Amino acid sequence: MAMDPGKIQEMIDELAGRSVGQLRERYAEVFGEPSRSGNRRWLIRRIAWRLQAMAEGDLTERARRRAEELARDEDLRVRPPKDRGPELGANLRTVSGRIIRRVDDRVPMPGTVLTRVFKGVEHRVTVLPHGFEHEGRVHRSLSAAAHAISGSHWNGFHFFGLTKPRARSGSKETA
Repeated sequence: MAMDPGKIQEMIDELAGRSVGQLRERYAEVFGEPSRSGNRRWLIRRIAWRLQAMAEGDLTERARRRAEELARDEDLRVRPPKDRGPELGANLRTVSGRIIRRVDDRVPMPGTVLTRVFKGVEHRVTVLPHGFEHEGRVHRSLSAAAHAISGSHWNGFHFFGLTKPRARSGSKETA
């Protein structure tokens, strides 16, 4: 369908004067399915793209075949259609289990008691398998425990002196 480029531009310019409802109707005309979007700018852009594609020629037959091999049009949707319910994705399986998280090697073994004197008061924090206990409360991180002690935000490793010593540059040991 070879159209005059001026005519295409007129059709696209005409879209700006339409209401969102009219744009949704036009979208349904050019795409053959209703739009779920009420975003005026998106509708104008999609309709304009489709009008140009229809007028100037869509993908070549070879490109269309390759695109169909890669994905079906319905798989390209950002959101599923409203009329589809729970059966969408029902053939997928859910795997549940424990997520293995990498433990920081700066964290001492569970059972270790960390002490810190803060403002003249000695605070004791016990390392647990999944947290840190301070005065009967379990905190998820050392930073949370440090915040409970100090009332301000701290890096927990720094607060308890658990930072790794850095190698000194330029110093070499001789045998």
